[in-house]
Amino acid sequence: MYPQQSIYVTDWLAKRAQLTPHKIGLQEADTGQQVTFAAWNERVNRTANYLRSLGVGKGDRVSTYAENRAEYVDIFLACGKIGAIQHNMNWRLTVNELESMVRDAEPAVLVYSGQYAAQAADLRARVDGSDGSTVYVALDGGSDDRDFSERLSHEPTLADRPALTFDDPWGIYYTGGTTGLPKGAILTHGNITWNSINTITGWDIGPDDVALLQLPLFHVGGPNIFFMPLIHLGGKTILCEKFDVDQTFDLITQAGVTHFVGVPTMFLMMQEHERWAETDFSHMKLIISGGAPCPRAIMEKFWAKGVDFKMGYGLTEAAGNNFWLPVKDIQRKPESVGFPLIHVDMKVVRPDGTTCEPNEAGELLIRGPHVTPGYWNRPEATAETLVDGWLHTGDLASHDDEGYFKIIGRIKDMLISGGENVYPAEIESVMHSHPAVGEAALIAVPHEKWGEVGRAIVVVKPGATLSEEALIAYLGERLARYKIPKSVVFIDEMPKTVIGKLDKKVLVQQYGTTEEHA
Repeated sequence: MYPQQSIYVTDWLAKRAQLTPHKIGLQEADTGQQVTFAAWNERVNRTANYLRSLGVGKGDRVSTYAENRAEYVDIFLACGKIGAIQHNMNWRLTVNELESMVRDAEPAVLVYSGQYAAQAADLRARVDGSDGSTVYVALDGGSDDRDFSERLSHEPTLADRPALTFDDPWGIYYTGGTTGLPKGAILTHGNITWNSINTITGWDIGPDDVALLQLPLFHVGGPNIFFMPLIHLGGKTILCEKFDVDQTFDLITQAGVTHFVGVPTMFLMMQEHERWAETDFSHMKLIISGGAPCPRAIMEKFWAKGVDFKMGYGLTEAAGNNFWLPVKDIQRKPESVGFPLIHVDMKVVRPDGTTCEPNEAGELLIRGPHVTPGYWNRPEATAETLVDGWLHTGDLASHDDEGYFKIIGRIKDMLISGGENVYPAEIESVMHSHPAVGEAALIAVPHEKWGEVGRAIVVVKPGATLSEEALIAYLGERLARYKIPKSVVFIDEMPKTVIGKLDKKVLVQQYGTTEEHA
């Protein structure tokens, strides 16, 4: 028997600086500034040495409270070099919500940008009190806290890098909780590495590719969908502060972008923009939608432009990327996410744990080296989610006779009307095919006869008109009777999460409590 050895963890940027020192690794979209892997590695080394000077060591948390910016990715990569743990703070949350997360993470350092200075001061008063155990660092200066520009005075080389294994945490990513404290999913060096390997071996990515980074860095998709795989290969990332439609068209047409990921709302905004008709996407290798099922109507408009647009599927606990749909099947199986990536295993199970037959809906379970080891300080939640090596996703899925997987929606999003299972994603896709519908969602409302029924929430396209009767008649021609919503509510704008996903929790709170009697 050979002795068990810990798997060596590389310094990603240091290796890139050796292998391709003069290639551009990062470009800032707003300024156009580009940095080579060699220069980037030196900058991140200075950052790592600066964090160490503030007392950060292996296993310590570094909280970042900022929008997407170069300093953010530098901190993330610096944590990877010294074994610290990047603690990601969602800047869309209130101080009251962030307080519990900061208490949970107990960061050694909290770095914040100027626009969140007041919130950072409030957090310090709430969490630290007079203790002062957390060092606060201002990214933009102008305060009595430490100034992040101090990193420039530190050495561009890194000495005494700690021994790290694949089991050492690299980041904590909080998932939305319905009650109480959101759970902080731990992503280890191994999780991030294997996600990158899965992506590179399945997603047709090469060293000359260029991708936009628009998803917020506190979201698992920020670093993991393209950013880390491109560092792995020596490709280029264009860092954007946020999604901006005009800037996106500029970068796609002028900056050599080959890979682009978005959520359905982003693609809808692009298709409704005046530049959509004139934009040439033919040079792009991959445009993929995630975050929610993408309406068929959105996909078809990309196909009409010759783009092999497809859906993907990821979740925080599984590091980001999980499936690949072959190009030949994109229009043949448009609702499918394809097959599991090379080091990913999947199964679909019934509530009793038995395996579903083909085309039978059940809970999607995932296993593989990219799956989180658990939640930060939440052993009970970890035990509930990770059972016998399988991650219970809480998502409904099925696979067909050929092995192609389809994501149906959240288990809790399913409604049961008169004993029949109704999946909102299916009804939403049909609603989106109506020419007057801009955005649509289906929620459940109580019903004295059927238990619960569907209620459609609809945003009508500018300049179009649509009545409740007309929409229900349209759906009646395309769906079984029990699937048709019993009522329609028209609103001006859909509530969205920070990454542009439809926020159904808000819709349920506002429109899901009135009982239907018809």
